Amino acid sequence: MSRKKVIIMGAAGRDFHNFNTYYRDNERYEVVAFTATQIPDIHGRKYPPELAGSLYPEGIPIYDQRELADLIAKYDVDECVLSYSDVSYEYVMHLSALVNAAGANFALLGPKHTMLRSSKPVIAVCATRTGTGKSQTSRKVAEILLSRGIRVVAVRHPMPYGDLAAQRVQRFSTIEDLAKHQCTIEEMEEYEPHIDRGNVVYAGVDYEAILREAENDPQGCDVILWDGGNNDFPFYKPDLHITVADPHRAGHELAYYPGEVNLRMADVVVINKIDSASPENIETVRRNIRLVNPTARIVDAASPIRVVNPELIQGKRVLVVEDGPTLTHGEMKLGAGIIAAQKYGAAEIVDPRPAAVGSLADTFELYPHIGALLPAMGYSPEQRADLEATIAAVDCDAVIIGTPIDLNRVVQIRQPNTRVYYDLQEIGSPNLEEILEEFIEQHRLK
Repeated sequence: MSRKKVIIMGAAGRDFHNFNTYYRDNERYEVVAFTATQIPDIHGRKYPPELAGSLYPEGIPIYDQRELADLIAKYDVDECVLSYSDVSYEYVMHLSALVNAAGANFALLGPKHTMLRSSKPVIAVCATRTGTGKSQTSRKVAEILLSRGIRVVAVRHPMPYGDLAAQRVQRFSTIEDLAKHQCTIEEMEEYEPHIDRGNVVYAGVDYEAILREAENDPQGCDVILWDGGNNDFPFYKPDLHITVADPHRAGHELAYYPGEVNLRMADVVVINKIDSASPENIETVRRNIRLVNPTARIVDAASPIRVVNPELIQGKRVLVVEDGPTLTHGEMKLGAGIIAAQKYGAAEIVDPRPAAVGSLADTFELYPHIGALLPAMGYSPEQRADLEATIAAVDCDAVIIGTPIDLNRVVQIRQPNTRVYYDLQEIGSPNLEEILEEFIEQHRLK
């Protein structure tokens, strides 16, 4: 019986996990290629033989997704598997049409075949879209557990943009570890806030190996905290599944893949940003939660901001730098930096687009909805250099840094600048502390 030929469509994350858990040692299938999108410079490489297993001694080539139709013909492909996240249903079905028109089946893998089981209790924090406030929710969960003497190990959704074999299992417990593993800005934004709070973070490529090391971390582990990325569903089977929804994008919770999967699976849904969203949008999100998951517990929350030097904003012409993925495939048109500019009375938000150079100019062309904001793109040293050059070329009085990390550590900012901080603030009951107390009792963690 011939092996079914498969292409896995991904973005250096879910695609590798789906391969590792379902296809790697499965003799019924031959994965002939990965395709890559969303993340720059992933294509043109190979998934290395050290990770691909005995069925793939030469590794597996990674192509640009734009070559998909030609690859289906070239390899006589039977099935293409969508394995990345935060895409609209319209996009998903356009991709399905492309695949079907080229003659192949279009498939999606679900939790049954891709979720790994842990020997420790697992709390998963996921989202309906990129940029909902999932990261500060994860930090809040960790802080509550740590305050009760419970040892938490966070495992972050994959972001392996470098040497894949070297990134098989990564452990971060100090700021120095970020340099050791040559992290991108996007990785730092996720890992650094955990490290600042004394939390250990694991990430990488092989999430079975990562899980086993996290469970036996040298500092101890009572709970695994799955810190999800984009709006992907967890790689580990959760004992408590928390999903964060964003009323600034009301309706997206039922219109993006796999955000609706998270919404339907959630034990708890956090409606975040209710301090800055309209009552109508908040009610739309609440109604949609009840429509597809009537038993979920709903937590209302805000993301209040604080600024180190508000005098650098008031009456000034400011450049606002926001989290990159939130603005690009997350499709947000504002973030913490814009809210800070409005709150503290900036005279003008300066448009960076005329000053954009290199890859930043390409980003604005690819994502025209971004508008007069600067995404902190830093997937490579070249992109960081372009970011630094673009900031330097903008004629402004000050720079507002709305990213989760201090950009001054990774790029030189010549203008006066100030950071925006934001944390999760729950409103009313139920709240995460009450829910986690029940979790602690249920799993006898005291």
